Amino acid sequence: MDRNRVEKDGWILQKVEDYSVTKNFNCGDDDLNEFFTKDALEHDRQLLTQTYMLHEATMVEKGDPVAFVSFCNDAVRLKDLEDYTALPPEKRYPSIPAVKIARLAVAKGLQGKNIGTHLVNMIKQMFMTHNRTGCRLLTVDAYNKPEVIAFYQKNGFDFLREKEKKREHPIMYFDLISLQLD
Repeated sequence: MDRNRVEKDGWILQKVEDYSVTKNFNCGDDDLNEFFTKDALEHDRQLLTQTYMLHEATMVEKGDPVAFVSFCNDAVRLKDLEDYTALPPEKRYPSIPAVKIARLAVAKGLQGKNIGTHLVNMIKQMFMTHNRTGCRLLTVDAYNKPEVIAFYQKNGFDFLREKEKKREHPIMYFDLISLQLD
């Protein structure tokens, strides 16, 4: 089993090994485009992030990736989580291990077609079934744009704290344990 690959419903999410696949990527956001086409390889070399690509299973050899996501390690201090009672008091730690979605982008012509939601669901599956280091939360420093916030909320993310709503890049989180309860 390849721990760096998840297949679901005709899609494959796999680690980028050859960064030339990013050269023509365009999601319509200059900052994200620059990260995936120019910076992601150096971030990988510097052990800062790991980048994955999403593509249709039938397009492994022919098609371009339709989305990219980069991950890095994170931790959330319990005192920063408002009303967080998922752990009994005797089991609480000062922080909870997390994986941060450092960057996530869907190709411009494919946005609004639920590919981003499918990608987030595959990410959740990946960290639930291939949990490498103990990861309870997914976090993201989202762009504070209504459509971005709505996307993450639709996918089960919540604000870390109320005051995050006013920040340029509010921290949002998803508790993976909720998938075990479903």
